[in-house]
Amino acid sequence: MATFRVIITLKPGILDAQGQAIRRGLLALGFEGIQEVRTGRYLEIDVPEGWGEEKIRAMCEGLLAHPLVEEYRLEGC
Repeated sequence: MATFRVIITLKPGILDAQGQAIRRGLLALGFEGIQEVRTGRYLEIDVPEGWGEEKIRAMCEGLLAHPLVEEYRLEGC
């Protein structure tokens, strides 16, 4: 088995309400100077040996990431 890591984030310019709420919370706790917080998802996927990057990208584009508002990057390819 091989493990791939997929990091999915909102595209630049897309409102990140969860990130804004986290930022406000951090500021309320006294962590001053924080300009922006962006949230996302982190996935680790075990796949059979020999799966190529194209197959992993097909999974991301077909189900894991919403192509209109999200982008993704792969690690472990």
